[in-house]
Amino acid sequence: MLKGLYRYESIGYENVPNEGPVILCSNHISNWDPPLLGCGIDRQVSYMAKEELFRFPVLSHVLKSFNAIPVKRGGNDRGAIRTTLQVLEQGKVFGIFPEGTRSKTGELGEGKTGVAMFALKSEAAIIPVAIIGPYRLFHKVKVVYGKPIDISKYREAKSSSETMREVTQVIMSEIQKLKDTHQQ
Repeated sequence: MLKGLYRYESIGYENVPNEGPVILCSNHISNWDPPLLGCGIDRQVSYMAKEELFRFPVLSHVLKSFNAIPVKRGGNDRGAIRTTLQVLEQGKVFGIFPEGTRSKTGELGEGKTGVAMFALKSEAAIIPVAIIGPYRLFHKVKVVYGKPIDISKYREAKSSSETMREVTQVIMSEIQKLKDTHQQ
């Protein structure tokens, strides 16, 4: 459906490992981003979605079919964190939008350190992803999967808030590079 409506194009999907835990770290410009993020790869992707969306039965069913994990916004939802880490421990793929919300301008916002926490607490491959729109009917939307980011030096260091900010900045920088390189 998305291919027909938005002339969806997937670039670099070969950078996503075929097995083992993976975190897809993407910019966020539309409500269509979660399903689009997984369209270009042959693996199922789990996501976090704000808890309020699960209150509507039909939407809740759709979100669960997309492997969405409900998360309480504005705090530390230990249950959602635990579920996400279990997804990664099981060798699955988790998609996250480090900005925490959609960008109204299309520009990359500041990343939240939650992405770094998942990266540092797991052995997952960290794949930067750039979604390049805009989402306008019959216009091209690109999803660009970058090469895995090596964060081994951060995993070996003592985990601290400074380390988490550095890892987040590395991830956001790689997403920005993909956007700059593949801008339409």
